[in-house]
Amino acid sequence: MNKAKVQKANIDWKNLPFGYVKTDYNIRYYYKNGQWSAGELSSDEIIPLHMAAPCLHYGQEAFEGLKAFETVDGRIVAFRPDENAKRLERSCERIFIPKISENMFLDAIKRVVAANARFVPPFGTGASLYIRPLVIGTGAKVGLGPAEEYLFIVFVTPVGPYYKGGFKPVRALVIEEFDRAAPQGVGDCKVGGNYAAGLRGSEYGHKRNFPIVLYLDPKEKRYIDEFSTSNFVAIKGSTYISPDSPTILQSITNKSLGVIAEELGMNVERRQVDIAELELFDEVGAVGTAAVITPVYSITYREKEYIFGTPDAAGPVITKLYDRLTKIQTGEVEDTHGWLFEIEV
Repeated sequence: MNKAKVQKANIDWKNLPFGYVKTDYNIRYYYKNGQWSAGELSSDEIIPLHMAAPCLHYGQEAFEGLKAFETVDGRIVAFRPDENAKRLERSCERIFIPKISENMFLDAIKRVVAANARFVPPFGTGASLYIRPLVIGTGAKVGLGPAEEYLFIVFVTPVGPYYKGGFKPVRALVIEEFDRAAPQGVGDCKVGGNYAAGLRGSEYGHKRNFPIVLYLDPKEKRYIDEFSTSNFVAIKGSTYISPDSPTILQSITNKSLGVIAEELGMNVERRQVDIAELELFDEVGAVGTAAVITPVYSITYREKEYIFGTPDAAGPVITKLYDRLTKIQTGEVEDTHGWLFEIEV
Protein backbone atom coordinates (compact mmCIF):
# COMPACT_ATOMS: atom_id res chain seq x y z
CA MET A 1 0.00 0.00 0.00
CA ASN A 2 1.20 3.49 -0.80
CA LYS A 3 0.50 6.37 1.59
CA ALA A 4 -0.71 8.46 -1.33
CA LYS A 5 -3.61 6.09 -1.91
CA VAL A 6 -5.39 7.24 1.25
CA GLN A 7 -6.43 10.84 1.88
CA LYS A 8 -6.53 11.13 5.66
CA ALA A 9 -9.51 12.57 7.52
CA ASN A 10 -9.18 16.15 8.77
CA ILE A 11 -8.42 15.37 12.41
CA ASP A 12 -6.01 16.83 14.97
CA TRP A 13 -4.29 13.46 15.36
CA LYS A 14 -1.86 14.45 18.09
CA ASN A 15 -4.61 15.73 20.39
CA LEU A 16 -7.11 12.91 20.02
CA PRO A 17 -8.82 11.78 23.23
CA PHE A 18 -9.52 8.13 23.94
CA GLY A 19 -13.14 8.46 22.91
CA TYR A 20 -15.61 7.93 20.11
CA VAL A 21 -15.11 9.68 16.77
CA LYS A 22 -17.59 8.98 13.99
CA THR A 23 -16.08 7.08 11.07
CA ASP A 24 -17.54 6.09 7.70
CA TYR A 25 -18.58 2.47 8.21
CA ASN A 26 -19.13 -0.40 10.60
CA ILE A 27 -19.69 -4.01 9.54
CA ARG A 28 -22.60 -6.24 10.62
CA TYR A 29 -23.21 -9.99 10.52
CA TYR A 30 -26.62 -11.41 11.42
CA TYR A 31 -27.28 -14.86 12.86
CA LYS A 32 -30.67 -16.31 11.91
CA ASN A 33 -31.94 -19.82 11.29
CA GLY A 34 -28.72 -21.36 12.52
CA GLN A 35 -26.19 -19.50 10.39
CA TRP A 36 -24.30 -16.24 10.05
CA SER A 37 -24.79 -13.85 7.14
CA ALA A 38 -21.93 -12.83 4.85
CA GLY A 39 -21.53 -9.41 6.52
CA GLU A 40 -22.46 -5.99 5.24
CA LEU A 41 -20.95 -2.55 5.65
CA SER A 42 -23.23 0.06 7.17
CA SER A 43 -22.88 3.80 7.73
CA ASP A 44 -25.62 3.75 10.39
CA GLU A 45 -24.47 4.27 13.98
CA ILE A 46 -27.76 3.01 15.43
CA ILE A 47 -28.73 -0.63 16.09
CA PRO A 48 -32.45 -1.47 15.82
CA LEU A 49 -33.08 -3.63 18.87
CA HIS A 50 -36.19 -5.29 20.28
CA MET A 51 -36.93 -4.30 23.88
CA ALA A 52 -37.05 -7.99 24.83
CA ALA A 53 -33.59 -8.78 23.44
CA PRO A 54 -31.69 -11.13 25.82
CA CYS A 55 -28.57 -8.92 25.68
CA LEU A 56 -30.54 -6.22 27.49
CA HIS A 57 -32.11 -8.41 30.16
CA TYR A 58 -29.70 -11.27 30.72
CA GLY A 59 -26.37 -9.79 29.63
CA GLN A 60 -25.84 -12.17 26.73
CA GLU A 61 -23.12 -10.20 25.00
CA ALA A 62 -19.37 -10.33 24.53
CA PHE A 63 -16.85 -7.97 22.99
CA GLU A 64 -13.22 -7.45 22.11
CA GLY A 65 -10.76 -4.59 21.70
CA LEU A 66 -7.74 -4.32 19.43
CA LYS A 67 -5.90 -1.71 17.39
CA ALA A 68 -4.73 -0.97 13.87
CA PHE A 69 -1.70 1.17 13.08
CA GLU A 70 0.01 2.85 10.18
CA THR A 71 3.58 1.53 10.05
CA VAL A 72 6.73 3.48 9.36
CA ASP A 73 6.62 2.28 5.73
CA GLY A 74 2.98 3.24 5.21
CA ARG A 75 1.24 -0.11 5.63
CA ILE A 76 -1.94 -0.54 7.68
CA VAL A 77 -1.73 -3.41 10.16
CA ALA A 78 -3.81 -4.83 13.01
CA PHE A 79 -2.00 -6.30 16.01
CA ARG A 80 -2.63 -10.01 16.63
CA PRO A 81 -6.33 -10.14 15.66
CA ASP A 82 -6.18 -13.94 15.55
CA GLU A 83 -5.69 -13.91 19.33
CA ASN A 84 -8.72 -11.66 19.78
CA ALA A 85 -10.72 -14.06 17.61
CA LYS A 86 -9.77 -16.98 19.85
CA ARG A 87 -10.60 -15.06 23.01
CA LEU A 88 -13.98 -14.00 21.65
CA GLU A 89 -14.69 -17.61 20.74
CA ARG A 90 -14.01 -18.62 24.36
CA SER A 91 -16.28 -15.86 25.67
CA CYS A 92 -19.07 -16.85 23.27
CA GLU A 93 -18.82 -20.51 24.22
CA ARG A 94 -19.14 -19.62 27.90
CA ILE A 95 -22.36 -17.63 27.47
CA PHE A 96 -23.97 -19.73 24.70
CA ILE A 97 -23.44 -17.44 21.72
CA PRO A 98 -22.98 -19.23 18.37
CA LYS A 99 -19.37 -19.60 17.28
CA ILE A 100 -17.78 -16.75 15.37
CA SER A 101 -15.03 -18.44 13.39
CA GLU A 102 -11.54 -16.98 13.20
CA ASN A 103 -11.99 -16.56 9.44
CA MET A 104 -15.20 -14.59 9.94
CA PHE A 105 -13.58 -12.44 12.62
CA LEU A 106 -10.56 -11.64 10.45
CA ASP A 107 -12.83 -10.96 7.47
CA ALA A 108 -14.67 -8.40 9.56
CA ILE A 109 -11.42 -6.73 10.65
CA LYS A 110 -10.05 -6.52 7.10
CA ARG A 111 -13.23 -5.12 5.62
CA VAL A 112 -14.08 -2.55 8.27
CA VAL A 113 -10.52 -1.20 8.61
CA ALA A 114 -10.06 -0.97 4.84
CA ALA A 115 -13.39 0.86 4.54
CA ASN A 116 -12.20 3.38 7.16
CA ALA A 117 -8.56 3.64 6.09
CA ARG A 118 -8.66 7.44 6.11
CA PHE A 119 -9.24 7.30 9.87
CA VAL A 120 -6.09 5.28 10.60
CA PRO A 121 -3.86 7.86 12.32
CA PRO A 122 -0.63 8.71 10.48
CA PHE A 123 2.57 7.12 11.71
CA GLY A 124 4.35 9.18 14.34
CA THR A 125 1.26 10.80 15.87
CA GLY A 126 1.03 8.39 18.81
CA ALA A 127 -2.60 7.66 17.91
CA SER A 128 -4.15 4.44 16.61
CA LEU A 129 -7.39 3.06 15.21
CA TYR A 130 -9.30 1.31 17.97
CA ILE A 131 -11.37 -1.66 16.78
CA ARG A 132 -14.39 -2.79 18.80
CA PRO A 133 -16.00 -6.14 17.88
CA LEU A 134 -19.29 -6.75 19.69
CA VAL A 135 -21.76 -9.65 19.61
CA ILE A 136 -25.21 -9.44 21.21
CA GLY A 137 -28.24 -11.69 21.62
CA THR A 138 -31.17 -10.11 19.77
CA GLY A 139 -34.80 -10.91 18.96
CA ALA A 140 -37.70 -11.08 21.41
CA LYS A 141 -37.31 -13.48 24.34
CA VAL A 142 -38.68 -13.02 27.84
CA GLY A 143 -37.78 -16.34 29.46
CA LEU A 144 -34.20 -16.96 30.58
CA GLY A 145 -32.25 -18.73 27.88
CA PRO A 146 -29.98 -18.14 24.90
CA ALA A 147 -31.25 -15.83 22.18
CA GLU A 148 -32.35 -17.26 18.85
CA GLU A 149 -30.86 -14.42 16.82
CA TYR A 150 -27.57 -12.52 17.14
CA LEU A 151 -25.76 -9.51 15.77
CA PHE A 152 -21.99 -9.37 15.38
CA ILE A 153 -20.87 -5.83 14.70
CA VAL A 154 -17.41 -4.26 14.42
CA PHE A 155 -16.89 -0.52 14.54
CA VAL A 156 -13.69 1.52 14.59
CA THR A 157 -12.66 4.91 15.92
CA PRO A 158 -9.34 6.79 15.99
CA VAL A 159 -8.04 7.25 19.53
CA GLY A 160 -5.25 8.93 21.41
CA PRO A 161 -3.67 7.63 24.65
CA TYR A 162 -6.03 5.90 27.10
CA TYR A 163 -4.70 8.08 29.92
CA LYS A 164 -4.26 11.79 29.26
CA GLY A 165 -0.70 11.72 30.52
CA GLY A 166 0.26 8.94 28.14
CA PHE A 167 3.14 6.73 29.29
CA LYS A 168 3.37 8.24 32.76
CA PRO A 169 3.34 6.48 36.16
CA VAL A 170 0.14 6.46 38.22
CA ARG A 171 -0.97 5.48 41.72
CA ALA A 172 -3.19 2.45 42.40
CA LEU A 173 -5.39 1.34 45.30
CA VAL A 174 -6.08 -2.26 46.31
CA ILE A 175 -9.84 -2.78 46.51
CA GLU A 176 -11.27 -5.26 49.03
CA GLU A 177 -14.73 -3.77 49.35
CA PHE A 178 -15.86 -4.99 45.90
CA ASP A 179 -15.12 -7.80 43.46
CA ARG A 180 -15.13 -7.56 39.66
CA ALA A 181 -15.69 -11.30 39.15
CA ALA A 182 -16.91 -14.37 41.01
CA PRO A 183 -15.01 -17.64 41.61
CA GLN A 184 -15.79 -19.95 38.67
CA GLY A 185 -17.75 -17.09 37.07
CA VAL A 186 -16.94 -15.23 33.84
CA GLY A 187 -13.93 -13.20 34.98
CA ASP A 188 -11.81 -14.83 32.28
CA CYS A 189 -14.28 -13.77 29.56
CA LYS A 190 -14.61 -10.34 27.96
CA VAL A 191 -18.26 -9.72 28.78
CA GLY A 192 -19.93 -6.49 29.79
CA GLY A 193 -21.05 -7.70 33.21
CA ASN A 194 -17.47 -7.80 34.47
CA TYR A 195 -16.98 -4.16 33.61
CA ALA A 196 -20.31 -3.08 35.09
CA ALA A 197 -19.32 -4.93 38.27
CA GLY A 198 -16.05 -3.00 38.30
CA LEU A 199 -17.59 0.45 38.06
CA ARG A 200 -18.22 0.78 41.79
CA GLY A 201 -14.64 -0.11 42.66
CA SER A 202 -13.21 2.25 40.06
CA GLU A 203 -15.36 5.11 41.31
CA TYR A 204 -14.32 4.28 44.88
CA GLY A 205 -10.70 4.68 43.82
CA HIS A 206 -11.26 7.83 41.76
CA LYS A 207 -12.88 9.58 44.73
CA ARG A 208 -9.67 8.90 46.65
CA ASN A 209 -7.48 10.19 43.77
CA PHE A 210 -6.35 6.79 42.49
CA PRO A 211 -6.60 6.55 38.67
CA ILE A 212 -6.71 2.75 38.78
CA VAL A 213 -7.62 0.08 41.32
CA LEU A 214 -6.27 -3.41 41.87
CA TYR A 215 -8.51 -6.37 42.72
CA LEU A 216 -7.61 -9.41 44.78
CA ASP A 217 -8.93 -12.88 44.10
CA PRO A 218 -12.64 -13.06 45.01
CA LYS A 219 -12.31 -16.24 47.06
CA GLU A 220 -9.49 -15.71 49.56
CA LYS A 221 -8.72 -12.00 49.05
CA ARG A 222 -5.08 -12.96 49.25
CA TYR A 223 -3.80 -13.19 45.69
CA ILE A 224 -3.47 -10.41 43.13
CA ASP A 225 -6.03 -10.69 40.33
CA GLU A 226 -5.96 -7.72 37.98
CA PHE A 227 -6.42 -3.97 37.71
CA SER A 228 -9.83 -2.59 36.84
CA THR A 229 -9.27 -2.78 33.07
CA SER A 230 -5.78 -4.27 32.78
CA ASN A 231 -3.58 -7.21 33.73
CA PHE A 232 -1.05 -6.83 36.55
CA VAL A 233 2.64 -7.34 35.79
CA ALA A 234 5.66 -6.92 38.05
CA ILE A 235 9.39 -6.83 37.51
CA LYS A 236 11.61 -8.40 40.14
CA GLY A 237 15.26 -8.33 39.12
CA SER A 238 15.36 -10.10 35.77
CA THR A 239 11.98 -11.79 36.20
CA TYR A 240 8.67 -10.80 34.59
CA ILE A 241 5.80 -11.86 36.86
CA SER A 242 2.08 -11.97 36.10
CA PRO A 243 -0.76 -13.59 38.08
CA ASP A 244 -2.31 -16.83 36.93
CA SER A 245 -5.94 -17.03 38.01
CA PRO A 246 -9.22 -18.42 36.61
CA THR A 247 -10.89 -15.06 37.21
CA ILE A 248 -8.44 -12.99 35.12
CA LEU A 249 -9.07 -11.96 31.52
CA GLN A 250 -5.95 -13.11 29.69
CA SER A 251 -4.48 -10.01 28.05
CA ILE A 252 -3.04 -10.36 24.55
CA THR A 253 -0.73 -7.45 25.36
CA ASN A 254 0.49 -9.29 28.46
CA LYS A 255 1.04 -12.45 26.43
CA SER A 256 3.07 -10.48 23.87
CA LEU A 257 5.13 -8.69 26.52
CA GLY A 258 5.99 -12.05 28.07
CA VAL A 259 7.45 -13.20 24.75
CA ILE A 260 9.44 -9.98 24.44
CA ALA A 261 10.69 -10.33 28.03
CA GLU A 262 12.02 -13.79 27.22
CA GLU A 263 13.76 -12.41 24.14
CA LEU A 264 15.42 -9.83 26.39
CA GLY A 265 16.81 -12.64 28.52
CA MET A 266 14.29 -12.40 31.35
CA ASN A 267 12.56 -15.22 33.20
CA VAL A 268 8.78 -15.21 32.83
CA GLU A 269 6.56 -16.45 35.66
CA ARG A 270 2.80 -16.85 35.43
CA ARG A 271 1.61 -17.99 38.84
CA GLN A 272 -0.39 -17.04 41.88
CA VAL A 273 1.00 -13.77 43.22
CA ASP A 274 0.45 -13.18 46.94
CA ILE A 275 -0.39 -9.59 47.86
CA ALA A 276 2.40 -9.84 50.47
CA GLU A 277 4.92 -9.88 47.60
CA LEU A 278 4.26 -6.22 46.79
CA GLU A 279 7.22 -5.12 48.89
CA LEU A 280 9.55 -7.30 46.78
CA PHE A 281 8.85 -5.81 43.35
CA ASP A 282 11.08 -3.32 41.55
CA GLU A 283 8.54 -2.18 38.93
CA VAL A 284 4.81 -2.65 38.37
CA GLY A 285 2.63 -2.05 35.34
CA ALA A 286 -0.98 -2.31 34.22
CA VAL A 287 -1.07 -3.84 30.74
CA GLY A 288 -3.79 -4.06 28.10
CA THR A 289 -4.76 -3.07 24.58
CA ALA A 290 -5.92 0.45 25.36
CA ALA A 291 -2.83 1.77 27.16
CA VAL A 292 -0.28 -0.99 26.32
CA ILE A 293 1.52 -0.44 29.65
CA THR A 294 0.62 2.04 32.35
CA PRO A 295 3.53 2.25 34.81
CA VAL A 296 2.41 2.11 38.44
CA TYR A 297 4.70 3.90 40.86
CA SER A 298 2.77 3.14 44.05
CA ILE A 299 0.10 0.76 45.33
CA THR A 300 -1.76 1.44 48.56
CA TYR A 301 -2.93 -1.63 50.45
CA ARG A 302 -4.60 -1.36 53.84
CA GLU A 303 -3.25 2.15 54.43
CA LYS A 304 0.32 1.17 53.55
CA GLU A 305 1.88 2.56 50.38
CA TYR A 306 4.31 0.40 48.41
CA ILE A 307 6.62 2.38 46.10
CA PHE A 308 7.99 1.24 42.73
CA GLY A 309 10.20 3.99 41.34
CA THR A 310 9.07 7.59 41.02
CA PRO A 311 6.02 9.46 39.66
CA ASP A 312 8.25 11.17 37.11
CA ALA A 313 9.21 8.30 34.82
CA ALA A 314 8.62 4.59 34.24
CA GLY A 315 11.24 2.10 35.36
CA PRO A 316 13.91 0.91 32.92
CA VAL A 317 12.52 -2.58 32.26
CA ILE A 318 8.93 -1.50 31.71
CA THR A 319 10.19 1.30 29.47
CA LYS A 320 12.19 -1.17 27.40
CA LEU A 321 9.23 -3.56 27.09
CA TYR A 322 6.88 -0.72 26.12
CA ASP A 323 9.27 0.63 23.51
CA ARG A 324 9.86 -2.78 21.94
CA LEU A 325 6.17 -3.69 21.70
CA THR A 326 5.02 -0.32 20.36
CA LYS A 327 7.80 -0.30 17.77
CA ILE A 328 6.83 -3.78 16.60
CA GLN A 329 3.27 -2.50 16.19
CA THR A 330 4.42 0.37 13.99
CA GLY A 331 7.01 -1.59 12.02
CA GLU A 332 10.04 0.19 13.50
CA VAL A 333 11.27 -3.12 14.93
CA GLU A 334 11.09 -6.30 12.86
CA ASP A 335 8.04 -8.45 13.55
CA THR A 336 9.68 -11.86 13.87
CA HIS A 337 6.54 -13.51 15.28
CA GLY A 338 4.00 -12.73 12.56
CA TRP A 339 1.97 -10.56 14.93
CA LEU A 340 1.11 -7.89 12.36
CA PHE A 341 -1.94 -8.60 10.21
CA GLU A 342 -1.66 -6.50 7.08
CA ILE A 343 -4.78 -4.89 5.65
CA GLU A 344 -4.87 -4.06 1.96
CA VAL A 345 -6.55 -0.81 0.95
